[in-house]
Amino acid sequence: MWGTLDVGIDLGTASVLVYIKGRGVVLREPSVVAINRDTGEMLAVGEEARRMLGRTPGNVVAIRPLRDGVVSDYDTTERMLRYFLQKVLGRRLASRPRVMICVPSGVTEVERRSVLDAARQAGARQVEPIEEAIAAAIGAGLDISKPNGNMVVDIGGGTTDVAVISMGGTVTYESIRIAGDKFDEAIIRYMRKRHNLLIGERRAEEIKINIGSAYPRREVVTMEVIGRCLSVGLPRMVMVGSDEMIEALEEPVQAVVEAVHNVLERTPPELAADISERGIVMTGGGSLLYGLDRLIQDHTKIPCYVAEDAVSCVAIGTGMALENMDILSKRNRGN
Repeated sequence: MWGTLDVGIDLGTASVLVYIKGRGVVLREPSVVAINRDTGEMLAVGEEARRMLGRTPGNVVAIRPLRDGVVSDYDTTERMLRYFLQKVLGRRLASRPRVMICVPSGVTEVERRSVLDAARQAGARQVEPIEEAIAAAIGAGLDISKPNGNMVVDIGGGTTDVAVISMGGTVTYESIRIAGDKFDEAIIRYMRKRHNLLIGERRAEEIKINIGSAYPRREVVTMEVIGRCLSVGLPRMVMVGSDEMIEALEEPVQAVVEAVHNVLERTPPELAADISERGIVMTGGGSLLYGLDRLIQDHTKIPCYVAEDAVSCVAIGTGMALENMDILSKRNRGN
């Protein structure tokens, strides 16, 4: 049996969430690490390091060790994980907890192994993987153990996982490396092209959160954006509206809609009928983009809704799988 030192980890491209059995989600921090280039010393992790993005001197670099949902910098990922586990477990980390960790549905075996190895090196005694889409479905409150079709669209920082789940396993899925980060990049490109203004990742994320839109709003909302004018090289402020964001985000948003369409096309008719009745559930931070649920609903003609506490669904689902060995064993039998 799994004991009190059971930990569920949603190791995301944008943020890391840690769930401890009996206590719920105890940590939610950005996946950012600040390192001194000269000495290799880790200066800050999480929110403190995120504040340094784009603002560090030459010898300090703030990096995100995960890209597109997979480990791009193994050593830094391991150090970051160890830091977070130490933060939530303290001296109990010496007892080496058992960990369940999320992996995107479409990763290769090598990419999956690197995530599991990083967790072991960070102090875990035993590591179990769980597919992000399955964890998201459990965290969103769906009963995936029955022979009914459930459809989940999990939009994280690096990947969007679209899956149809039945009897504890994935029936059809598609994982694309287009999600929240690509939304930010699209906004940066748009600001450069349309307003001749250079902005950083953090500012793009602020724009996405405040006025980002995938569907027209009843009233256009605006925001002042300050960046560097590419013509004169000096700071300049422009007023940007939510209607512009529909244009800016069109390409990555369309890719998400197409992924949903592709999965529905491959779904067996009986399960497709279930999904038509039950609707499509959206999870992950990217699902909070204004109007994205409405756009998917218009395109598929299937009801679409955003799960409660969408950002934490994967971490909560990981923790619930820890606490419910039936779900876990069914998943393992299905693999």
